Amino acid sequence: MDGYNTSENSSCDPILAHHLTSIYFIVLIGGLVGLISILFLLVKMNSRSVTTMAVINLVVVHGVFLLTVPFRLAYLIKGTWTFGLPFCKFVSAMLHIHMYLTFLFYVVILVIRYLIFFKRRDKVEFYRKLHAVAASSAMWLLVIVIVVPLVVSQYGNIEEYNEQQCFRFHKELGHDSVRVINYMIVIVVIAVAMILLGFQVFITLSMVRKFRHSLLSHQEFWAQLKNLFFIGIIIICFLPYQFFRIYYLYVVAHSKSCKNKVAFYNEILLSTTAISCCDLLLFVFGGSHWVKQKIVDMWNCLLCH
Repeated sequence: MDGYNTSENSSCDPILAHHLTSIYFIVLIGGLVGLISILFLLVKMNSRSVTTMAVINLVVVHGVFLLTVPFRLAYLIKGTWTFGLPFCKFVSAMLHIHMYLTFLFYVVILVIRYLIFFKRRDKVEFYRKLHAVAASSAMWLLVIVIVVPLVVSQYGNIEEYNEQQCFRFHKELGHDSVRVINYMIVIVVIAVAMILLGFQVFITLSMVRKFRHSLLSHQEFWAQLKNLFFIGIIIICFLPYQFFRIYYLYVVAHSKSCKNKVAFYNEILLSTTAISCCDLLLFVFGGSHWVKQKIVDMWNCLLCH
């Protein structure tokens, strides 16, 4: 959970405003550019495709989260939260909800692509467009009606907090039940990520052995290359936070005084999970002819050596 403060009077809270402001500005600008760019691609994509629906839902997740980023920036710049404690809990919880929903949609996209590879199918799609809309609606109904209210109502609900200082809910981790839930989430995320990485390595090596020098001339390879984008984002944006989270939870449980460096790294790594908003830029650029040509040139250069 978030645990930073811009106040210099607190010896337990590292001064993170400068670092976090830079990161969230990058997230906001990169995320907005990605959202606008992907809209032009979605018009041309098959609306019955399961992958397309997952990407559309990913756009919605990023869009909702980006609406909360300006409030974070306002707090980091002013140093005082003026929007009330309930909204603070919502904005704080949205960073975690965004991270795990994004990870969930990555899993859906990758699993679908793996099924296509192993079953030798061209695509996986719904029978009718209505079915795709119904599936997405049901998922969002579950999130809006159950997940978000449950998380926000329980988020930072054990201890008491100052309404003018937001994102300081780390004291909740001092309770065993909260730590157990966090450990379980960390283990599941890391395990799923490692399984996906294992499948991707296997698929990539299989394709290299099968096609060898003609690898780049096969459309199947370019489809798998997009998988590497998602795997790369999981490894760069999500896993560092999850691995460090294990150590952070241990420190919180076994130390009565807060550790400045530990809290500092925890918040920096947590904020980097939001950079996944820029994934849509990779998705757009990954399908461009210019990028493909550059990859082909690099591959040919490696073969020459």
